[in-house]
Amino acid sequence: MAWIYLFIAGLLEVLWAFSMKQSHGFTRIVPSAITLTAMVASVVLLALAMRTLPLGTAYTIWTGIGAVGAFVVGVAVLGEQLTAMRIAAAIFIISGIVLMKLSSSQ
Repeated sequence: MAWIYLFIAGLLEVLWAFSMKQSHGFTRIVPSAITLTAMVASVVLLALAMRTLPLGTAYTIWTGIGAVGAFVVGVAVLGEQLTAMRIAAAIFIISGIVLMKLSSSQ
């Protein structure tokens, strides 16, 4: 169950990053509310996952999902630049996530 909590927490991190961008510096009410709600839910789920998973594993995977997810949303939804270097960086992050998962005893 901890891995499911962690995965959902990572997805919520992507949601709050995107909605924060849409809030225009917390000047728009609905995106601001979504940001704050998703932030709290993400951290709560991360905390639940950390009951079982090691800190280093859980935190690294949580931030990795958020980083790669935000990159994908930025490119796919916001039209951000897609370059070979940015793709390579995302691949390195994904590689780190996979290695953390494989190194975990849970």
